Amino acid sequence: NIFKDEEKKILQVKYLLEKLLKFAGAFHYEESGKLLSVTSNRFIHWSTSGDSVQLVEQSLDTNLLNNWVRLRFNHCSVLPGGVSIQETLNNVVILICTNQSVHRLLLPHPTRMYRSELVTELHMQSIFTDVGKLSLQDSAHSAVIPSQVGQAGSPHSCSSWISHQGEAHYALASPAGGIMVVTLLPHDTPGSVSVVELKQSSMMSRLSGWMPSAIRGDQSPADLVLSLAVRELEEDSFIFALCQDHRLRMWSLREQACLLEADMLEYLPSCKGVRRLSGQGHRLRLAFSSTTGLCLGVYLAVPQRGQFTVLQLVATDNNRYSLEHISSLLSTQETLVDFTLTSSDVWALWVDESNITVVKYINFEHNTAGQWNQVFVQPPPEEEVQIGVDLDPRETYLEVLFSPLRFTASAIVKALQIYRRGSERISDVSWEGLKKEVTQAVETELQSSVTEFEFSQEEYRQLQVEFWSRFYSCCLQYQEAQSTPLGLTVSQHTGMACLLRKGFVSFLLPCFAVDHLYLSYEQYLFSEEETPVAEDPEVSRDVLQLVQCLRLVSDAVSPEMAYEMEKALDYMQSPERAAELVLENMLCNDSDNVIVDIQNKLQDIRNPTAAMMVLLREMDLETDSELGQGLNTRISLSQLYGSSSAVSLVCQAICHVAMTRALFCRDLLILQKLYLRFGDNVFLGGGAQLLQLQQDLIPRSSHLLSSYHLLKHISQNLASSVPMDTIDANLQHLTVLELSDCPAVWPSNPGFLFPECLMANCQFTQLQEYVRLIGPWCQVNIGSCRFMLGQCYLANGEGQKALQCFQEAATEVEKEEFLMKLTGSEDEESASSPRLQYYNKVLRLLEDVGLPELVIQLSSLAVTEAVNQWKHLTLTQNPDSSMQLDCLRQLVVVLCERSQLQDLVQFPYVNLHDEVVSIIESRARGLDLLTHNYYELLYAFHIVRHNYRKAGTVMFEFGMRLGREVRTRVGLQKQVNCYLAALTCLRLIRPEYAWIVQPAAGATVYERPGASPKRNSDGEFSSEPGQRQVDILELDDLEKQYILSRCRLTLVQHHPPSAAIAGSSSAPELVSLLVQVGLFDSALSLSRTFSLNLTPVFEGLTFKCVKLQFGGEESQNEAWSWLAANQLTVVNTKESSATDEAWRLLASYLDRYPSANGQHHRYVINKLLSHGVPLPDWLVKSYKRVDAPSLLRLLLNFDLLDAAAELVLEYVDAVLGRGHQYFGIEKPLCATSPPAWLPYTSIDQLLQALNETQTHSSVRWFTSVFLVGREWNL
Repeated sequence: NIFKDEEKKILQVKYLLEKLLKFAGAFHYEESGKLLSVTSNRFIHWSTSGDSVQLVEQSLDTNLLNNWVRLRFNHCSVLPGGVSIQETLNNVVILICTNQSVHRLLLPHPTRMYRSELVTELHMQSIFTDVGKLSLQDSAHSAVIPSQVGQAGSPHSCSSWISHQGEAHYALASPAGGIMVVTLLPHDTPGSVSVVELKQSSMMSRLSGWMPSAIRGDQSPADLVLSLAVRELEEDSFIFALCQDHRLRMWSLREQACLLEADMLEYLPSCKGVRRLSGQGHRLRLAFSSTTGLCLGVYLAVPQRGQFTVLQLVATDNNRYSLEHISSLLSTQETLVDFTLTSSDVWALWVDESNITVVKYINFEHNTAGQWNQVFVQPPPEEEVQIGVDLDPRETYLEVLFSPLRFTASAIVKALQIYRRGSERISDVSWEGLKKEVTQAVETELQSSVTEFEFSQEEYRQLQVEFWSRFYSCCLQYQEAQSTPLGLTVSQHTGMACLLRKGFVSFLLPCFAVDHLYLSYEQYLFSEEETPVAEDPEVSRDVLQLVQCLRLVSDAVSPEMAYEMEKALDYMQSPERAAELVLENMLCNDSDNVIVDIQNKLQDIRNPTAAMMVLLREMDLETDSELGQGLNTRISLSQLYGSSSAVSLVCQAICHVAMTRALFCRDLLILQKLYLRFGDNVFLGGGAQLLQLQQDLIPRSSHLLSSYHLLKHISQNLASSVPMDTIDANLQHLTVLELSDCPAVWPSNPGFLFPECLMANCQFTQLQEYVRLIGPWCQVNIGSCRFMLGQCYLANGEGQKALQCFQEAATEVEKEEFLMKLTGSEDEESASSPRLQYYNKVLRLLEDVGLPELVIQLSSLAVTEAVNQWKHLTLTQNPDSSMQLDCLRQLVVVLCERSQLQDLVQFPYVNLHDEVVSIIESRARGLDLLTHNYYELLYAFHIVRHNYRKAGTVMFEFGMRLGREVRTRVGLQKQVNCYLAALTCLRLIRPEYAWIVQPAAGATVYERPGASPKRNSDGEFSSEPGQRQVDILELDDLEKQYILSRCRLTLVQHHPPSAAIAGSSSAPELVSLLVQVGLFDSALSLSRTFSLNLTPVFEGLTFKCVKLQFGGEESQNEAWSWLAANQLTVVNTKESSATDEAWRLLASYLDRYPSANGQHHRYVINKLLSHGVPLPDWLVKSYKRVDAPSLLRLLLNFDLLDAAAELVLEYVDAVLGRGHQYFGIEKPLCATSPPAWLPYTSIDQLLQALNETQTHSSVRWFTSVFLVGREWNL
């Protein structure tokens, strides 16, 4: 353990020594939190590397030009803390200190560069624009550190500041101990450099550092300063120095004296042995606020632990000061890189043993538990890329390389330069240009390595994976190098926290409560009682338990299944089905008993549905709120986060939230499916909660998963570069539509601004993909999506597809906000006809694009719709009822002749509904059934209006007429379809209303239009009509008619000549016809439906078996046709004949349709014996088991005495217990059983017949045996 601790300490010291050459910091303008200020959301960050300093000014509101500068100091190295930036009324002052010199840069303040009170410009000049005109060696702004002070070595730490008088002070940590202060006079004041040395007296030195250096084991003085910090108070500069002897000293620059000294080990518990060690990694930070005053944050780096101590400087009388202890916070075991102190929090940056960045913060006033809060740092890119078998490796790697949250452009550029071996310089660093450069480099390398001219597609795919993975690993290395953390900064004006890395800046954004719970480690979840997820503490506890289960589910999902689920969402498959497949994989591969752990945790959740509803409510972003502000506020909001870096930041933040919540919804959906499997074992609420889970919560989770997957997809997509003239032309087209261009991304919101923004910026590929992904599951803005898809087709030159989409969108014009805004007008006439106004806008768009043929097509459709609207006005506003009816009849006729049936069905008839039905009914009953389709039209008319009973009545009437008038195969097919449609309609109605009315037989059901009510078709007076009787047809009656018509159709399909008689045949007649042609399955089904006797079917099949038994080869070949129409059993032999299959079919029917006392067997055996056919063994065995006495009587009736005698002998043996199971005897005769019964009458008849006809010894033997049996009282 000692060696491990020493090795760890050496590694930490090595890291710190390497970091001494590279460090970073930031400066935030005082008015960076003021919305309308020039310096709003504006800051400067820097990083040092050896002899150079890189400074970048960045703004989240505007794009800064010339905002980057690198300063190099030859033969020098910039000291830790050697860069400081302060602002005055007119200038921004940059102070730089190296190991040999000090420098001051005086730059104009942004407020002096831009005087406007309201900044609306998108691009501004940075303060570094004219930095090239300044000289770093100007004597007024630089000085060389005096050599007499630096004889023992160079300074190793520094702190600098600007005093109230404008002087630039540089406090340097002397290697001999003490502090040297170098002062530059104000830039407008002539004079020389002054140097002041702050060092303790000998007496103070003896008191504080009494142990000699030789005894301490080092050659450094006790008061060697490790960290410096400065604060100006009351016209004096106080220099705080944290020294190697673990003491904090406060110096007054004005008095050049040490005013305060404190031993920091007094605040460290269990510090035995620490005092003998010299400090190496101690840090010091200051924070000042008007409420708390000046606070000091001290980090003590001691072996095996570290501690943050927060102190407050308290002033007493006579310029005396003391330190008041506020809090002591234990640190973690990682290596500290940097920390910063605010008025309430300590933010710290570490790297762990795996070189992973760790950021945490803690409130030092109110956190009694001492628990640090997690900051979820974006993990590095995956080391391996999952490539689907159906995906191109090149496209997959490019998508990963150039998606947000993974690689920076500089990392890809450096990797590309190494990959090319530094042959060319890359000039275009845009994403599109860089993607082309990367593709060309890798493909060139691949082609140059290929030596064979021909190879398979799989071999080429393997080569692609090899070369792309090599380039990807190179990018990983440079991304890891650029991600090295150097510093941490938190703005006291805006609260914005940034992680300063070697190659870029990472912004730390606030985390929502749901995301925070999901991302937290398990040890942190138990301390999240203060997280505002629910007001009820019981629900909050359930939510925490549920989130722990989600974390277990997340850990159990393998990368392969995660990829499969991602692919299923991309391919628009059901999320619920994909979650079930993932769950099946988890259950099959649960080697660690994760499912059991999840089940145990689920049982601790009292109300899981309430906890799920809380989480789903927190994640659902659906809203319809709108902002309503004044002009200045709208302008400032449009300027807020308007720079390209802020846009990238917001997109990455949305992408990160979408990725996190997509995983959250995925795991929640899998957990809900697992809940359904467990059922009542984990649900305390029982079936009601399970029903709510299945019908409400799972669909909501699935919808949210699709929504967040869409957000993740659109936030990861790169915008296409579009020339400005194309954007201008597109905006000119949009002015025709009068649309706006502000984004809002949640798909379920009624607003449609995000697709508008994509359309306005010519991002048609992304817009088309957005519509594709949103189509299957989102029921909001369906027509608007079709309109946008039409715009995409129009931009890609696919006019006909665009026209189709525009026509489909027209049906939603009056329902959706976007389309209503598109057709909105102050003209009342236009407002009363929004669809015509919509067509007008689209026509102008097509005309503006230059597509005259599409203009003509759409104009024809618009004119037709306008005519229909005029007809509707004519009908509804006509005061004459007879004229109104004539107009209605004419409208129906014209629309039918023009085949505009959809318009006829969907036309709003208002109060003329019954008249329309009467007109269509009269035409349907008076015209030919096969020539006109008025019945189908009337059926559609009722279906559109959800009148299912009338729709069923119409189709039943249509089917009855087809059976009477059209006795052909086509007519029977239509009749089957009609009855099936009628059945479907009645099944859509509640059972108590599922019936229709049919006129009784003999009544005049179908009357011709214009027929005489008194005379018949022959001209004779008709008899006085009696009262018409009506029959009620219920669902069972319609099912019988449907089965009857289906059997008729089956008969005609198998035997076409029977079409003439099949249409009017009754059920018994149809059974006979079916039996004649061999359709026994249909005959049996029909007989059972109508409760008919099955005897004709069995007799008919038996007769066919007899004919096949004695028929020739021709009858065998003919039999296969009707045998194939029945359900044959499995044939076990290869040489099975038609006769064998017929007997097998008969045997299966006897087993499948048993009868009382085996009457079906009796009819079959009687039929066989009447034709002199020997009985098959299987039939005899089957009948013996059912009714052996009846079999004996049948044998006697046909004088089969030998068979009857054998049967009687077997029967007697069965009664005695030998083979009783073959006769269906449950209890054979024994000593304790009751007497058994035998058919003595039939046996006596058999004996008499044998005595009369037989003299053989076997007969005598049978007689003797039976007589002995009688004596035994059988």
